[in-house]
Amino acid sequence: MTPVTVIQEDVMAQAEVAATNQRVRRNTAGQVNRRIEQRTLARLAYFAEHPDEIDERLAELDAEWDVERLIEAEGSATIMAGVALGVLGSRRWLALPAFATGMLLLHNVQGWYPLLVFRRFGIRTEGEIAQERYALLALRGDVGALEDGASPSVRAKQALAMAERRPAAAVY
Repeated sequence: MTPVTVIQEDVMAQAEVAATNQRVRRNTAGQVNRRIEQRTLARLAYFAEHPDEIDERLAELDAEWDVERLIEAEGSATIMAGVALGVLGSRRWLALPAFATGMLLLHNVQGWYPLLVFRRFGIRTEGEIAQERYALLALRGDVGALEDGASPSVRAKQALAMAERRPAAAVY
């Protein structure tokens, strides 16, 4: 394998990962995505004014469940419940884990899932959470430099723009 081939394969793999990270956003209504983005920007503006609270927010982000994790937990619980009900009750309940397994497969292949309603409740993707984390680090001064003396909303927008441009491998 030549060095050029290795680089080409690496670029293609990164493009695949990026596409995978966008599946949920592509299958979510635009207004829901915008509302999630607006809430993130509002939080960043708050922390631009209260930088002493950034460490606490970073700890909260470490504990936040992303939509993929929630879907996996919901799917697993549905499958377990369907199997238990099928064994202990009627065999008809075994249709429930079959359906849930199919939905999990559909989500993994296409990014669509019947319970993407989770997004309407503000549940974010791993990438959106990582983006807020990076923007908070920018506000704290750990990465990059923001305009001194700018308003909190301007600093929040600058930090978010930095987070959007961060390298794909930079997950903090």
